[in-house]
Amino acid sequence: MITENYRTIGIENLNMSGMAKNRKLARAVLDMSFFEFRRQLEYKSRMKGEREVVAGRLYPSSKTCSNCGYKYSG
Repeated sequence: MITENYRTIGIENLNMSGMAKNRKLARAVLDMSFFEFRRQLEYKSRMKGEREVVAGRLYPSSKTCSNCGYKYSG
């Protein structure tokens, strides 16, 4: 559904091993199988000729306004 409805797909490269060390997140993170989701998404987007953009681990995505691009520094 994602690759059928969107031409450009953006995802983040997350630090899964760091998230798995957090006791409150560990079970949920490991059960989700993010790697398989990303692998399938890359495969389907290449198959359909869509574009996939991967944001790096250090990119401030949660501090950047999606409308104007302003980066909150505080």
